[in-house]
Amino acid sequence: MSTQHEPSGVAIRQIRFQPEPGSTEILLVRHGESAPFRPEQPFERVDGHGNPPLAPDGLAQAEQVGQRLRDEVIHAIYVTTLVRTHQTAAPLATALGITPAVEADLREIHLGEWEGGLLRKKAADLDPLYVEMQQRQDWGVIPGAESFDQLRRRCVGAIDRIHGRHPDERVAVFVHGGVIGALLAHATGSQPFAFTGADNGSIHHLVVRGEDWKLRAYNDTSHLGGFSSRAQALT
Repeated sequence: MSTQHEPSGVAIRQIRFQPEPGSTEILLVRHGESAPFRPEQPFERVDGHGNPPLAPDGLAQAEQVGQRLRDEVIHAIYVTTLVRTHQTAAPLATALGITPAVEADLREIHLGEWEGGLLRKKAADLDPLYVEMQQRQDWGVIPGAESFDQLRRRCVGAIDRIHGRHPDERVAVFVHGGVIGALLAHATGSQPFAFTGADNGSIHHLVVRGEDWKLRAYNDTSHLGGFSSRAQALT
């Protein structure tokens, strides 16, 4: 006969997270790696924004994103006005039979005099103004550029509109590194640049319900071949 005492009473398991009714699950996806910048040939622009296409590695990352998310329940796909988000979303959109909608206010930061790819050179050269921008954590240090707060306000407004269209749904939103940084700083109340450096093709999970934003996952790159800690170029 066993002398072990059997547990008695009600067994209460740990609570598993569930979005509250009316919430929108937002999968923020950073576009794949875009074409390299050549100083003698600045990127073409759309409404003042540099508009490079994806590089070959970026197209491969887009396919990997599509493979990762194709079996998820996704009710809508959003892209920005810039071609690199359209190209990154295309494999998933084709797999799910969803036509992406454009949300213009989720386009990348307007970089003023450093548009067209010049930011990359300034970063590589450790230009003093680039260093100051990083120290102050404000894009507005760049001549003619949007400030961090301007970027945050327009991006938060765009997510609020998407949330209003998709309560109790999950959407995939293909965006840019600076946009991800602004949205996650808003969600967590962090310093402005705390979430810069998201990898190309990375996935970030937000749950939005009114003014209540929860960050569930950051910089998920498991579909890209494992953990990655290498910061990618912003645009």
